[in-house]
Amino acid sequence: MKPAIVFRVATVLLTASILLAGCNLPAAGLAAYADFRSTKTPFQPDASSDDSTSTIEKGDSAETDAATLWISPALPAALRAQIALPDGQEEVTDRENSSAQIAIAQGETVGQWVYALVAPFPTVVDAVTINDLLSAWQGRASGAFAGLPLLVSPETRTLFSAWWGDPATGAVEVHSASKLLDASWAAQPSWAIVPFEELQPKWKVLAVDGQSPLFKDFEPSEYELSVPIGLSGEGIDITAFNISNRDANKLTTVVITGVTALVRATAYEMNRSGVTYPAEDIGEFMRAADITHISNEVPFWNDCPAPDPVQRNLVFCSDPSYYALLEEVGTDVVELTGDHFNDYGRDAMTYTLDIYDDHNLPYYGGGRNLEEARAPLFIEHNGNRIAFIGCNGKGGGYATAAADYPGAVACDYEYLEQEIARLHDEGYLVITTFQHNEVYTFIPQPGLIRDFGRVAVAGSSIVSGSQAHQSHGMQFTDDDTLITYGLGNLFFDQRGVVENGDSALIARHIFYDNRYISTELFTIIFVDFAKPIFMSPEDRSAFLTTIFGASIFDTQ
Repeated sequence: MKPAIVFRVATVLLTASILLAGCNLPAAGLAAYADFRSTKTPFQPDASSDDSTSTIEKGDSAETDAATLWISPALPAALRAQIALPDGQEEVTDRENSSAQIAIAQGETVGQWVYALVAPFPTVVDAVTINDLLSAWQGRASGAFAGLPLLVSPETRTLFSAWWGDPATGAVEVHSASKLLDASWAAQPSWAIVPFEELQPKWKVLAVDGQSPLFKDFEPSEYELSVPIGLSGEGIDITAFNISNRDANKLTTVVITGVTALVRATAYEMNRSGVTYPAEDIGEFMRAADITHISNEVPFWNDCPAPDPVQRNLVFCSDPSYYALLEEVGTDVVELTGDHFNDYGRDAMTYTLDIYDDHNLPYYGGGRNLEEARAPLFIEHNGNRIAFIGCNGKGGGYATAAADYPGAVACDYEYLEQEIARLHDEGYLVITTFQHNEVYTFIPQPGLIRDFGRVAVAGSSIVSGSQAHQSHGMQFTDDDTLITYGLGNLFFDQRGVVENGDSALIARHIFYDNRYISTELFTIIFVDFAKPIFMSPEDRSAFLTTIFGASIFDTQ
């Protein structure tokens, strides 16, 4: 079961109607991170340093029995700010005359200060080993970052010098924390170490020995960039401390996907191999997200004809039994902006909405009438306030939602901009998704750039295209909104028919303490007309290189 999610639907939404010029006829293992394993960090703080593992006993010259605490100057300011002493106890600057000390890796552990190894977002490398990182610190970098300095802030250099020992001459490059991201983007390829609380979307977080602070199963004590903070001495109650810059109860992961259309050859294969067959390789990954999004373009219908793998017309419906696939991947939100929602008319749309309502599955981008279809969908999870909103921007008859008729909602950009700005001002993290024009190129086209850009600058955190059968490049705005112009197919029979239709992206967005902090890109490839699997490392590297090459990224 997923953690509890609080849904508050301002009016539910949906997806839409008829076909698309591009809905063409059809003809392992998770590779997002390498599974590295290595020994624990072979370095320990120098016994002569301020963060020695030895303890200091209070000398006879002390003039008072009141407990006094020395806090290592190697510790960052944000950590020091978490230490609050009770009345009658005080902080001192002289370690020799303190009764207790807080420093790196000494005494009883009272917390972990978590750091992330990062690189500019359009970096293909996903992971390194701790030995790679320590070798770089010693001036012996190898592999993807060979010969490149490791970028750090002055505060981070001070802490890791106390933890690992001083870096080799020229091994690190120091920039102020506010300039670190710009410096790293300007120097690509590059890498850096930043504290978890300073993560931002334009960084890509690299796994270290298979662990990342973005993972839901992250264990700080098993992560080599989680710095143990210890208390030694006497007079200070260890239970008074719980020092950390990462709280799992403030983290939310949201998986956003592209096209789902359970029809034609996809449906034929589902009937032959099992309804949940398409989820065999990716189901566990998708269920693990706190919020899993599916853009289901096609209505369910209880009198839907048997699937024809070579169906020539583009009027679609799905058998109601196929709902089990949505359950298998842990669907939490359904987008209804698609072109085919009205293919079987009012009754089929109403029937589909009844299924979603009966399963308490919220939807947006379409609904039983215009008011419901255009309204945002609100979800609160771990203190993160997320609002989904979407529409169909293709024009014509694809979006049929009206005052008294169901369907997908057509894009009203003036309304969208005002509503997104309002939601942003009220503290919501807005995810805006589109059904839009289909183009068969990796490079985003002017119409997409224009319309996606409008809702991005209005205050969206994420803008995502749900229409693409071929994945497109992406872009960051100056305000760190990520625009993914088209993710590609999730469950649809484009393998071998549309050029590059067998490869696609799944985006996992990370929100923390009601901030958008990071995105991880997962790459899938179809083995037949129904089932995607995660790409091999080689295929993933080639595909991401293509996607990043087609993206609109400034140097910073």
